[in-house]
Amino acid sequence: MAERVFDRETILDTTVNVIPLGIMAFFFVVFLVFAPWGGSSLVGLISLALIVIPFIGLALLTYLTARAL
Repeated sequence: MAERVFDRETILDTTVNVIPLGIMAFFFVVFLVFAPWGGSSLVGLISLALIVIPFIGLALLTYLTARAL
């Protein structure tokens, strides 16, 4: 029988990163909906990049950690 890639212990160890991912997703939606800095596209782009890039990095790091465990 083949062993599952993500067993119960691995999922429990990596769920710690779900809360920061959720917080970053929340702020991404808030910045898209409310545009807190007006119409400046450069500032808006920078603010979204400061959320999206760490989100992708944390998601990738979480996946790689789960694979290593």
